[in-house]
Amino acid sequence: MLTNSTTLKQKIDALWDKFWSGGISNPLTAIEQMSYLIFLKRLEDNDNTNAAMAKRRNEKFISVFKGNEKCRWSYWSQLPGDQMLKHIRDTVFEFLRNLGSETSTFTQHMQDAYFALPKASLLQEAVSIIDDLHITEQNIDVQGDLYEYLLGQLATAGKNGQFRTPRHIIRMMVKLVDPKIGDRVCDPACGTSGFLFNAYMHILEQNTSKDVLDYDQEGIPHHLIGDKITDKKLFKFLKTHALTGYDFDSTMTRIGAMNLMLHGIDNPNIRYTDTLSKSYNDKEIYDIVLANPPFKGSIDETDVNPRFKTKTKKTELLFVELIYDLLVTGGRAAVIVPDGVLFGTSTAHIDVRKILIDKCKLEGIISMPSGVFKPYAGVSTAIVVFQKGGITDNVWFYDMEGDGFTLDDKRNKSDKNDIPDIIKQWQNRHTPNPSREGNKKIVVVDVKDIKANKYDLSISRYKAVEYEEVVYEKPDVIMEKVLKYETEIAKDISEIKKYLGK
Repeated sequence: MLTNSTTLKQKIDALWDKFWSGGISNPLTAIEQMSYLIFLKRLEDNDNTNAAMAKRRNEKFISVFKGNEKCRWSYWSQLPGDQMLKHIRDTVFEFLRNLGSETSTFTQHMQDAYFALPKASLLQEAVSIIDDLHITEQNIDVQGDLYEYLLGQLATAGKNGQFRTPRHIIRMMVKLVDPKIGDRVCDPACGTSGFLFNAYMHILEQNTSKDVLDYDQEGIPHHLIGDKITDKKLFKFLKTHALTGYDFDSTMTRIGAMNLMLHGIDNPNIRYTDTLSKSYNDKEIYDIVLANPPFKGSIDETDVNPRFKTKTKKTELLFVELIYDLLVTGGRAAVIVPDGVLFGTSTAHIDVRKILIDKCKLEGIISMPSGVFKPYAGVSTAIVVFQKGGITDNVWFYDMEGDGFTLDDKRNKSDKNDIPDIIKQWQNRHTPNPSREGNKKIVVVDVKDIKANKYDLSISRYKAVEYEEVVYEKPDVIMEKVLKYETEIAKDISEIKKYLGK
């Protein structure tokens, strides 16, 4: 695991530093360009592996490099610096953009890719470091960890980190909806594919023998081989069709696809699509939806899909209705929303909450502290968990006070962490649980009370307020003390004036 591999970690840090000092300071651009180079390295490695396998089987093999032998990593990485830079920019990227659909769909995302490394020396250093990583020789766990570590730089680079939901929050949400083998999982605003990758990890964890699993210090499982999945069709489905992501940023679709590919998903189903637009019409096809959709994106009103019954420009409201539409009956979702969605008084806000309560089984609201998304945003948010269809009898609320990190801009590790308790209490929410009775962070509210409060879903409305009795002294005692203080002040002022000779 990369967390224990100091050498690999140092090499990734070195690669990042080279890009930063080489003039590529935007973390998204840096990761995109690194992704291209890593992909080019793996493309030849995979081609060689496939050629060897075909030879052993005595089968015919057609290389993806047929007619483009000079686009192999092993060829151009040996060229002199300036020649290498020109060759990649003019020849290799043209080759990538035209790989077509016969190979991984990742190559489809390359169609508008461009090479942005400005210096030959930077390219040479990057190629040398990637060679040293021996990516293909690493197992899938390490390949995935390696890329996750790279993506982790988005959280510390200071720009564009708003795209990235903290991984521990993602893992908690995945545990809450508990995707199973055979489920179709979607994220309609997928970014780096963090929700999809973690759903994939969760399914593999549930289907890997316990004696094979290994957990690191952060409780992240490794050696996820899925050996308990004996149905080959289900395993193939998991790796090819189970995970679908959409994003309207082509850079993010490339990074998201690369993230899944390095986690062992050879054909990542990541689409460049604005899921709120007229061009997107998927409906009732997913069993699980996980998302942290953009709260304040600009929206082209003329292109908003007429499917929406909620009349609003607010993306956070439209995404909730979209997620309801995407789920099959019985499908489950966990979505992050800004607090305003829970208590806003506009007709659109109330209509969206009516969808969650009247058309779904709204199961839980987890109110998160405002520092969860710092240093990029201080907005208060909540996780809404619901199942399409069913009847809402009552709603389970949890008031999260800590997520294991300080809630300031530094986000250092902290002992205040409600996440383990949230998962434990959530899993036992339908069974009698004495420990829950004394847990002041949990409130279970009857749906009648929620409807009577205009479908308000903010926990502050229902959480009992505890008052502490304050005992004051009697008025005559207080007045005596005030008179005493005034006398002492007058005496002090008189002494100061005497000292000043006045």
